Amino acid sequence: METTETTGTTGTKGTTEPTKTTETSAHHRTLGRSAIEVSALGFGCWAIGGEWGAPDGQPYGWGKVDDEESVRAVRRALDLGVTFFDTADVYGTGHSERVLARALGKHRTDVVIATKWGNVFDERTRIAEGHNDSPEYVRRALTASLARLGTDYVDLYQLHLSEGDLEAAAQLRDVCEELVAEGLIRAYAWSTDDPARAALFAEGPHCAAVQHCLNVMQDAPEMLALCEELELASINRSPLAMGLLTGKRAAGQALDAGDIRNAPPAWLPGFTPGAGADPGWLARVEGLRSVLTSGGRTLAQGALAWLWARSPRTVPIPGFRTVAQAEENAGAIAKGPLTPGQLTEIDQLLDR
Repeated sequence: METTETTGTTGTKGTTEPTKTTETSAHHRTLGRSAIEVSALGFGCWAIGGEWGAPDGQPYGWGKVDDEESVRAVRRALDLGVTFFDTADVYGTGHSERVLARALGKHRTDVVIATKWGNVFDERTRIAEGHNDSPEYVRRALTASLARLGTDYVDLYQLHLSEGDLEAAAQLRDVCEELVAEGLIRAYAWSTDDPARAALFAEGPHCAAVQHCLNVMQDAPEMLALCEELELASINRSPLAMGLLTGKRAAGQALDAGDIRNAPPAWLPGFTPGAGADPGWLARVEGLRSVLTSGGRTLAQGALAWLWARSPRTVPIPGFRTVAQAEENAGAIAKGPLTPGQLTEIDQLLDR
């Protein structure tokens, strides 16, 4: 699937420089310019944070969750070779980090944990209260995340303000370099869909990645070109288009009141307020079914296979809430990427 220039370790604290041993692996990626090796598939921990929202009632979670099932799902992912888990302090206003810590337990040093900062929230009320892009807040946020995660370092620390101010971000990048020097984080990144913002963070030597939206329905050629140019990992949020690429959503299918997809913000396409999945999006997904389900894949596995074929730097992080979802997503790894010919066929089907 890719060629790497490192034999870096998974989950081990430190910032060892990569060696120059070339290794080809179908199951692993290296996070950009770092020596941090991860499974080719990560798991996104937004959904397991449960319900939370804005002061006006706008839901930001994915509805109710069963914490015991979440723990079982994380542990099943570990059994299946997943070593990369992406969360954020604001997911469930701290709850996602706590559930992940509980699930990982003694396996902390066997995995790579990514979390994010920048949003301000109240854990008691489960309300997101705004954001803070000050240099002083970074350390407070990190200290709180370390406590919730039950660890003394974070592998990848990510700015969670997609459209944050560039001048402020330059200061935050410099603070992240200090945190690396102190051993509190191993590398950092910006979660943004703007290549210019990603490039600003990449000026720091320990910036390893950019997290951005990427899926078969929403390509991001400029960001992928930047990742190639600057040697960054492309961490893919919404790799399954918020569930639209699983084949399990139907037009008009009701969603929980506490599910963000029931009241989608402007940045969340493919869903209609109060009416579930958009029929037009579902029709386009259906048109891709025969290609994506080749080789015995499920639709979701085919969508992940498209991402691996799209670039050797991609690390998709599909969300999950159940053991069954963990097993299906992890099952995509063994099936590998789509072929170049299948990528071309998909572009033709989507008229792009």
